[in-house]
Amino acid sequence: MINEIWTEKYRPSTFSEIVGQQEIVKRIESLTKAMNIPHMLFAGPAGVGKSTMALIVVKELFGENWRENFLELNASDERGINVIREKVKNFARTKSLGKVPFKVIFLDEADALTPEAQQALRRTMENFSATCRFILSCNYSSKIIDPIQSRCAIFRFKLLERKDIEKYLRRIIQAEKLIVEDEAMEIIYEGSEGDCRRATNILQSTAAVSPNITAEIVSTVISNAKPKDIRVVLDYALSGDFERAREKLLDIMLKESISGQDVIKSIQKEIWNLPIEPEIKVKLTEKTGEIEFRIIEGSDPFIQLQSLLASFVLAGLGKG
Repeated sequence: MINEIWTEKYRPSTFSEIVGQQEIVKRIESLTKAMNIPHMLFAGPAGVGKSTMALIVVKELFGENWRENFLELNASDERGINVIREKVKNFARTKSLGKVPFKVIFLDEADALTPEAQQALRRTMENFSATCRFILSCNYSSKIIDPIQSRCAIFRFKLLERKDIEKYLRRIIQAEKLIVEDEAMEIIYEGSEGDCRRATNILQSTAAVSPNITAEIVSTVISNAKPKDIRVVLDYALSGDFERAREKLLDIMLKESISGQDVIKSIQKEIWNLPIEPEIKVKLTEKTGEIEFRIIEGSDPFIQLQSLLASFVLAGLGKG
């Protein structure tokens, strides 16, 4: 059961199986059925269905001959101008096999292409549009030069909501005969942060431990700070007990090997559940963002988190 990678084993194979991108699916499906897609740019965060969408489009267009008419390149690995001049151009200039009069080139992580490579790509898209269509996938469309964006139909993918990820995971749970608690599903979703691929990997990792998946197992596997533990830290701080808050925080970070950035994320989520005034929540959220920036820039995480706890103590005493 665990030998196969579930993100590949359960990858959607039809438009109807894609979750959470209904408007985009409708538009792309209608273009695909017309057998005449434009150049397309898929923009959005990781794990929301961009690569899957490209594969489904190609399979719908070419059927059994899709491999002969499809070239997939990861631009973060092959990001220089020579790749565009050689691999891409050589593939684009040859005629397709079958009824569809064009081939498809899929450039994943296209925002990693160098500016020179993007300029070369722009000319290739222009010169070979009769024999080839390009599908570009990126996390940040702002890193794609304007001439390429103007040649593409742009589709912006969004992070998946809990209901969408749960719908997808339920298919896997049923097929693999797993038992998953509702609380465990909630933790999987929070750990995935809207990334369906990450959610699937978390599910598979926990299933390797036990087919009966509990919240405790999920928390152990993803190594995130438990919300109840973070709440204890913040309650101590707001009550003015800085020493106990500090000890509990150190205990979480050392015993459970939780990084400073993960603790910050958990604190940021828990702030809005605290019984304090909205104005204080806003100030503490601002302070949390400042501390996260310092940690990312290389400051000592524990010192910075102690500083954040001090802000909570002052807020609890009405001096924040």
